[in-house]
Amino acid sequence: MLARLEPHAYALLRIVAGLLFIFHGLQKFGMYGGQAVELSTRFGAAATIEVVGGALIMIGLFTGPAALICSGEMAAAYFLAHAPQGFLPIQNRGELAVLYCFVFLYVAARGSGMWSVDWAMGRRGKR
Repeated sequence: MLARLEPHAYALLRIVAGLLFIFHGLQKFGMYGGQAVELSTRFGAAATIEVVGGALIMIGLFTGPAALICSGEMAAAYFLAHAPQGFLPIQNRGELAVLYCFVFLYVAARGSGMWSVDWAMGRRGKR
């Protein structure tokens, strides 16, 4: 019964995940309770990927490549920042990085879907 809503649910997943990822990056610019980082550092690069990549994913423009880059960035964040603190994501506070990594990997594999700029421009990808 809910299968007919799948394209809409996927579009909402893409939009909300992209929006939240933007805020994740904006925190690194000192907004929303975060601490500002230097743009020339690894954290500055991460902030840029998160804001730009999150925006592209949210609006559905170049969704596959943007999501793949964001997925890789979150995998790197997990292994560089979280894994040294403990084995399991729940112990090392890396569950958000793992979740973003796999959500964006799915988005990269599936494509932009409906309610996206790619869709409107005819680069529909998978529905």
